[in-house]
Amino acid sequence: MESLHSNELSSGNGGLSSQKYVDVEEIRDGVILLKNGSLRAVLLVSSINFDLKATEEQDSIIAQYQNFLNSLDFPIQIMVSSRKLNISPYLDYLKKKETQLTNELLALQLAEYSNFIKNLADVSNIMSKYFYVVVPFYPVENTKTGILDRLFGSTNAQMAVTRRRELFDTYKNQLWQRVDHIIAGLSGTGVKITPLKTEELIELLYNSYNPSTQNNSIVKDIDKVELR
Repeated sequence: MESLHSNELSSGNGGLSSQKYVDVEEIRDGVILLKNGSLRAVLLVSSINFDLKATEEQDSIIAQYQNFLNSLDFPIQIMVSSRKLNISPYLDYLKKKETQLTNELLALQLAEYSNFIKNLADVSNIMSKYFYVVVPFYPVENTKTGILDRLFGSTNAQMAVTRRRELFDTYKNQLWQRVDHIIAGLSGTGVKITPLKTEELIELLYNSYNPSTQNNSIVKDIDKVELR
């Protein structure tokens, strides 16, 4: 299955924009459209502490995961992203609470705690991990008309916008059938799953190609998402 970027990205042409080598044509309605006409959905998946589970629970999780894998009739990608933990919002929250305290002793203790957390983050490389499942869908290509032509009308000027939208909706619905299948299958293992929306997909790709800015990430916390 194709990845989301071209192999030419690693060719060493540092003066060229990496966007030239990204195989993404468009992102809309929570779907990534690649230049080859295929579609992708990305699911954010929570983690579980497998080692802390009882033996019976571990066996059940393994069995559920095996059943999930055996039920697949299409490929998927599992991606792990490690990012430096951004504690700035938490420090801002503590600072705000400190200004609201009327007890000087409590305010002093909170200030010392804030400094401890800040110093700990400065000297430690605290990382947070995000887990994703990439779900593909490949439309059947017509021999006379390519997939991208049908979707974007790049070579067929007479194709109506409504027709292109209908095709996209059809492909998206078939992609979402796979998404629902994966959500149902993985939910049995005890993890939480949610599809990324358009803004979050753009941010994920931006952070992937600009790792130095990942500490500014605003990808939603899996514990605060609207679960399906």
